[in-house]
Amino acid sequence: MFRLWVKEIKDSHLIKDITIENNEEDTRTHKIFQALDEACYSFDLAKPIWLDNNIEEFKRIAKTRFYQDNFIESIDFDYLEIHVIEED
Repeated sequence: MFRLWVKEIKDSHLIKDITIENNEEDTRTHKIFQALDEACYSFDLAKPIWLDNNIEEFKRIAKTRFYQDNFIESIDFDYLEIHVIEED
């Protein structure tokens, strides 16, 4: 079981969140990208761009935040946070 928790945060408050589960036999990277795609679709949000700091942070602690710099479009929240909460 793989689960990714995706949250929109504004002014230190949780605005939206979703937990995406994936039981497929696939690589961790594919599961992360598929879950992020599904969450962005659910939030009607463009996919964020992974910058070097996001990649490094995610590798270290399985969690990262996407700020306005990660999005091409303007966002109406402070950041989007993703966090792996379970992996097999």
